[in-house]
This record gives sequence, C-alpha cells and structure tokens, in this order.
Amino acid sequence: MTILAIVLFTLLVITVLGLMLSELNNIADFVQQHQKHRLCVTIPYRDRWKELQEMLPLLHKFLSSQGIKAMYIIVNQSDIFRFNRASLVNIGALEAERVGCDYMAIHDVDIVPLNVNLSYHYPEGHIMHTAAGKYHPIKRYDYKNFIGSVLIITLADFKKVNGMSNDFWGWGLEDDDFYLRLKEAGMADRIRRPSNLGSNRTNTFLHLHERGRRRDYSLDEYRKKRKRKRDKSSGLLNLNYTLKACRTLKIRDIGVSMLDVNLFCDPTFASHCYAVP
Repeated sequence: MTILAIVLFTLLVITVLGLMLSELNNIADFVQQHQKHRLCVTIPYRDRWKELQEMLPLLHKFLSSQGIKAMYIIVNQSDIFRFNRASLVNIGALEAERVGCDYMAIHDVDIVPLNVNLSYHYPEGHIMHTAAGKYHPIKRYDYKNFIGSVLIITLADFKKVNGMSNDFWGWGLEDDDFYLRLKEAGMADRIRRPSNLGSNRTNTFLHLHERGRRRDYSLDEYRKKRKRKRDKSSGLLNLNYTLKACRTLKIRDIGVSMLDVNLFCDPTFASHCYAVP
C-alpha cells in the first residue's frame, strides 16, 4: 500500500468516525431532551375494569417502544352522580403535578394507539391532539374542533386556561368547551394533529368500547343550555371533591395509581348531577 493510499484510507476512517460521533451526539441529545420531561397518563374512569385491563398493557408497551417511562393515574368516580369526565381530568392534573410530571396525556380508557408514528413525547410549544378526527375509530368525531379521546398537553398550558369545566355531567360537550378555552386564550393555533400516518380510522387506534356499554348522552334542559354557552366560572381553581382512597395497583405487572373520588354537586343545580329518567 502506497503512502497516498494510506493517507486516503486514514482520512476516510476519520470522516466515517466523525459522522458516527455526530450521529451518536444527536441521539444522546434527543434522549436527554426527553428524559428531562415526565409524562403522566391521566385516565378518567368508572366501572370499566375489563377495558382497563386490556388497554393498559397495550399502551404501556406502546410507550415503552418510544422510550417513555410514564406514570399512570386512574381517577375513579366513586359517587352516585353522573359521570363527569372533565372534573376527573382536573383531579388527575393536580395529582400529576404532585408526583412531578410536567405534561400529561388525557386518555380515554377505551382507545389504544396502534400506529407507531403516533408520538407521546413532550409537545414542545404545542398541544398534541393525538386522536385526530380523521383517524378516530368513530366517524362522528371527525369535526374541526374535536380534541377528545387522547390529548397531550403540558401542565403549564392546562393551568393557563384553568383546566376543564367542572360543569358537564353526563357524556360529551366538555371537550368542545375546553377547545373554546384554548381558543379564547390564543392557544388553539398551537394544537397539532398527526397526518400522513399511512393508516386510517380502522387501524390507527384500537377501540375497546363494547356495544352493551351505554353512555349517558341524555340532554336535560340544563345540558341543552350548557351546549350553547361556554363555562367561564369553573375549573381547577374551584374544583371541589373528596379523595376517598389512593391506591397503588398492579395491572399485568404495571404499577398504577388509582384515586377514588367523590365529586361535589352544587345543590342549586342538583338535578343535572343525577341521571335523567
């Protein structure tokens, strides 16, 4: 081998090693950036043990594949009132902050991500609506302002709008109200949704909801009024509930925190807290 060949080979080796070192530094920076953030998955819950047992291991595996070590907070409504998803999310946000998370995934118990391109990483500068309407298993959720099922948001942003309304009893409308909160705070333009996933509403998510499970969609007069009017008074700052128990459970060897809570119903509007006959 001539001296020129040796020099050229040495330069080639140095170049390759430099590229490898640069790539390793990029990977290290990426890992360090995401390790400094902590995700809490907040699941509003009531009487869905079968779905929870199926959903949690699948979600845990999905997050692990993205290198995310999440904490799981299940907020269980244990009172006699109608389901109040938003209040449970608010409670979950307070618990997430208490345990040291700086962002959370508001996550329904009956939906599981399947497409590997769905990211649960820290939404730097954005609010990530992971379950975008065009990919959601239920077609009626495919409308412009829909931000339900899975929403990833920093706790700082959640607190800026005073969390979600505590005034929606029964299923639905609370997400639309939360969208209006974000819009009025000038944050709606920061909402991002996945695109170009190479999948569709049949295979982007697994939907675990059984047909026999009835949701409380009843619209009494109070809820009809709430549908037309944004709640500007309730949220994190006046959240009223009683923590009955805080339990650490294992679901398929995955540690979760389950908070059993009783919500407060304003006696002035007592009728809308109870199921419509």
